[in-house]
Amino acid sequence: MHANKDTTLKRLRRLEGQVRGIARMVEDDRYCVDVLTQIAAVRAALKGVERLVIDDHAAHCIEDALASGDADDQRAKFMELLELLDRARD
Repeated sequence: MHANKDTTLKRLRRLEGQVRGIARMVEDDRYCVDVLTQIAAVRAALKGVERLVIDDHAAHCIEDALASGDADDQRAKFMELLELLDRARD
């Protein structure tokens, strides 16, 4: 992680608090729809963190592979990126 490290960590800490809040909602027998709404919010926020990490990977790891001139490394990093993007769509 490079440029997005601080932002990523802040978002993850916020998500950690949100998940603890959901656990309290379950403990307090809160209405299912309210719990599910919070779960959806956490999933959306986690997707945002995922995008930050993918952006960082593309901006640094892939860029470094391109600058290296090593065709095998370039191909490997490109394939990694495709796999990451495919997983991110799920």
